[in-house]
Amino acid sequence: MGYCIDSRMKSRIAVAALDNAVARRNAEGASAAGCALHADRGPQFRSRKLVHALNRHQMVGSMGRVGAAGDNAAMESFFALLQRNVLDRRPWATRGALRIASVTWVEKTYHRRRRQAALGRLTPVEYELIMLPTATQAA
Repeated sequence: MGYCIDSRMKSRIAVAALDNAVARRNAEGASAAGCALHADRGPQFRSRKLVHALNRHQMVGSMGRVGAAGDNAAMESFFALLQRNVLDRRPWATRGALRIASVTWVEKTYHRRRRQAALGRLTPVEYELIMLPTATQAA
């Protein structure tokens, strides 16, 4: 599981987004422990608040290297797909409606149906189901 959070936000918003993602994952019966949050080098991702939230959820922070554009290539690709498949499809009357449409697309299409070359042509959900028992056995 990986999440990317916009780099212009305050640390409290980044923490709230992380807490929401973890709550959603817990509601589905999966733990966020051991998952990574990959972010750029923005101050909100280096903040004590976010580090404490990562520790509280037993997650690992991952940060790109300075000047390494490839570190964010996967998230740039994701945001391009989100924009093409949700944001640009029609005008949105409210932020709430856009939020629901975005979450629905991510959870129903991106995570469950879209096969990814980097994951051996598996969906992220399929990949995690295969890798979770392997990671648990290795621990």
